[in-house]
Amino acid sequence: MIDRFRTWVLGLPRRVKQAILLTFDFVALSCALWASFCLRYDAWYLPNSLDQWIVIVLAPVVTIPVFIRMGLYRAIVRYLPERAMWTILRAMVVATVAWVVLVFLSQLAGRLVVPRSVPLIYLGLGTFIIAGSRFAAKWTFLPQFDRTLASQTAAIIYGAGDAGIQLAQSLRSTHMVVAFVDDNPALHRRELAGVRVHSPGALEELIAEHGVKDVILSIPSLTSQRRKEIVASVSKHGVKIRALPSIVDLVTGKYLVSQIKEIDIVELLGRSSVPPDAELIKHMVVGRSIMVTGAGGSIGSELCRKIASWSPRCLVLFEANEFALYQIEQELSELQDLVVIPVLGSVIDRERVNMVLAQHDIKVVFHAAAHKHVPLVEANALEGIKNNVFGTAAVAEAAYAQGVENFVLISTDKAVRPTNVMGATKRWAELIVGNIAMRAKSEETGQRFCAVRFGNVLGSNGSVVPLFKQQIAAGGPLTLTDAAMTRYFMSIQEAAELIVQAGALSKGGDVFLLDMGEPMLISELAENMIRLAGLSVRNEANPHGDIEIVVTGKRPGEKLYEELFYNSSDAEITKHAKIMRAPSRARSVSIADLLVDLQSIIERHDEHAARQLLFEAVEKSG
Repeated sequence: MIDRFRTWVLGLPRRVKQAILLTFDFVALSCALWASFCLRYDAWYLPNSLDQWIVIVLAPVVTIPVFIRMGLYRAIVRYLPERAMWTILRAMVVATVAWVVLVFLSQLAGRLVVPRSVPLIYLGLGTFIIAGSRFAAKWTFLPQFDRTLASQTAAIIYGAGDAGIQLAQSLRSTHMVVAFVDDNPALHRRELAGVRVHSPGALEELIAEHGVKDVILSIPSLTSQRRKEIVASVSKHGVKIRALPSIVDLVTGKYLVSQIKEIDIVELLGRSSVPPDAELIKHMVVGRSIMVTGAGGSIGSELCRKIASWSPRCLVLFEANEFALYQIEQELSELQDLVVIPVLGSVIDRERVNMVLAQHDIKVVFHAAAHKHVPLVEANALEGIKNNVFGTAAVAEAAYAQGVENFVLISTDKAVRPTNVMGATKRWAELIVGNIAMRAKSEETGQRFCAVRFGNVLGSNGSVVPLFKQQIAAGGPLTLTDAAMTRYFMSIQEAAELIVQAGALSKGGDVFLLDMGEPMLISELAENMIRLAGLSVRNEANPHGDIEIVVTGKRPGEKLYEELFYNSSDAEITKHAKIMRAPSRARSVSIADLLVDLQSIIERHDEHAARQLLFEAVEKSG
């Protein structure tokens, strides 16, 4: 019988239930005020004059509009969070004060005198009755199997379009969707799928009132810039931000509307994406035998994934690290119609490199193998020189000798006016490749050697993003070498695509520059990552925040900012919007002779002399 009654009540239209609740509040508040008078006078009696009836009825007349304004009739009682108790208390305080003001005005008119203790008694009784009735109804009309739902994570959906409505319906079994937030003023104060739509300005109040833990972006067609703005504004409230997949992923079936994903720090770069140029990809990859050195590294492995998806004749994975080679080979071996050849070897082994190029008739080489971690290379300068300088020389010379048609060196912005060994070795690598390119041109071999220079890649091995993630997971602090330090950033996927396309644009001897956008403060990156984790930054303005950012001081060889150009005004535009060509620079150095001298110094293990020659040659090269 009780279950049937519960089912009947829950099946009533929402407006009918709201009307019942409003009527109950009117009667209950009237009774609460009458009881307050009785308790004050220590006698139970019925009002015996019109003035007494007016004062008693005036209480709910004043209180109910306050309840409506503060949203007490919008909440679904059976999903009411315990934090709503504070909203009810605030509403009762406001209503009681308003009632006291009206009664005071009536006293001035010589009507009725109300004892000063009555409002306090009324506040206590009213709060107890209203809050008690709400939570009693919640546990009476909430079936046992739905009680876990009431304790589930409260979420707000940002975006009240069709995707947002579908998402709200899909999440009912896992989340308590307390509100929609939308930028469109025409949707504000409307109810969609039983959920109220609010303006973004109400977000802070909604989060505090309902104890919201998740804000989910449900605008699949959102531009990267607008997404960055929304995430920046929402993340200030200490909630976890997740998102509906992009419209492309939904249309292709990669994700369903019910599937939400974490916001990646890459999405906050605000970079506009440019689809790969099919003509450039075809020219560089399709049907050709390709080798990637450093194939197990972050850049090398992403290059391999991209190349594998564009139908090469075969793909040779050249890698010195056994486990890294195993991982990328296992991943790519699952792809059909792809010939993957894993090769374990070091780029400084000239004989090994020559043999692999000849054996597999390699036509394209992407040289990504390098020691790139600035402090480690600074502390191990001779090893950095061996791998980055002589490794590049070995692979480039072998490629030239074996008739490789396209050679692409993966370089870095640290090669521009370098202040550290890693940057200097990469500048030497550019000079080596440029020298061989000139030989190919003079001998008219048709071979094209080039370098592609770009900044930091988010998520690459040894980069700041994985470090910050580990520090956040450990509870902080995040370590920052200098609060004013800036870096260029791009996603690893975008970098790999642009590298391949830049290679197709090569005329021989080029140094290509990828459009990295505007540099970002590392401190801003750290703050964004903390907020994306649903945490707050602990600083002077917020001493009770979750994670602190600590400045440790610059490390040897580090620069406050990086450069992509020696002179940005001289950069040449190419047919691709995000690829530029650095102007040819007169090279007053004989790199072949310098390599002989550097080799002699390396054999003597003279690190000081090696550093000196390294930077002198870079300075002469311009």
